[in-house]
Amino acid sequence: MIQHLVDGVLVGAIYALGAIGLTMVMHMLRFANFSHAELLSVGAYVALVFDKLFGALAPVLTAKIGPLSMSFALALAVLVSMAVTAATAVLIDKLVFKRIRERGEELSMVFASFGVALIVRNLIGLAFGLGTTLYNSDIAFAMVLSTDPLILVRPDQIFTLSAALVLMVVLHLVLSRTTFGYALRAVAENASLAQVAGVNLRRIVIAVWVIGGALAAAAGVFYALTNQITPMIGRDLLMPVFAATIVGGIGSIYGAALGGFLVGLAANLALVVLPSGYAPSMPFLIILAVLTLRPHGLLGVARA
Repeated sequence: MIQHLVDGVLVGAIYALGAIGLTMVMHMLRFANFSHAELLSVGAYVALVFDKLFGALAPVLTAKIGPLSMSFALALAVLVSMAVTAATAVLIDKLVFKRIRERGEELSMVFASFGVALIVRNLIGLAFGLGTTLYNSDIAFAMVLSTDPLILVRPDQIFTLSAALVLMVVLHLVLSRTTFGYALRAVAENASLAQVAGVNLRRIVIAVWVIGGALAAAAGVFYALTNQITPMIGRDLLMPVFAATIVGGIGSIYGAALGGFLVGLAANLALVVLPSGYAPSMPFLIILAVLTLRPHGLLGVARA
């Protein structure tokens, strides 16, 4: 039981990062972006490419960082991946969503996001193949945190949790302590009134895509670091990320973070009483329960 709790918190951090970007887009642009999870796959593969590139250009960077399986090359690749994925998110919006949004067809944006997801997933599969790979093939040994009860944690998992929390704190400070944060929240509440007050709506929309794409890239790399790299990352994490967004409340960044951890805990605790094959159904059950009992989520605000 304790091991499942620990695992739930660790994987919940990844769900939270993905959910934060998704809830920002859903609240700001008023549509469910089913292609958001594919940005996690983009981030994972961009990091893989630059990890190999940096390692080839400067072999000294292939050295591992302490007990982690992550090398210095991969650490740099993560930063590049966040930038490239953010740019990819902005490009997708410019080529697809912006054109539909300007026509006022919100429902069409939802359907378009399905198409974008399929295109991105298949382009990744075409470029890298459908097989799985790893950033580092070395065996990662787990650390024993406790013997009674037995609790095992890999250094990569601790790093993932720590890095995710740092990113969340940085985002909190940006949103709560900067002019940009105030402008973003103003647009989310009332875009027309914010524009009258002098807020540049176009720049805010781009910033939302940049933040969402960067956090998705980090989540994708962290997931691949603790699991495997596969073109199906986006498909596998789509429902957990959506469940985290709905549980926390659409539009609530703090709710998305909380929802990520709750979904991670629920999915792992379900393994105690259910066969592992039923675990993927947990996000569906969570979404159903939340929509039935509290449609606006734990920290969301009910709208008339």
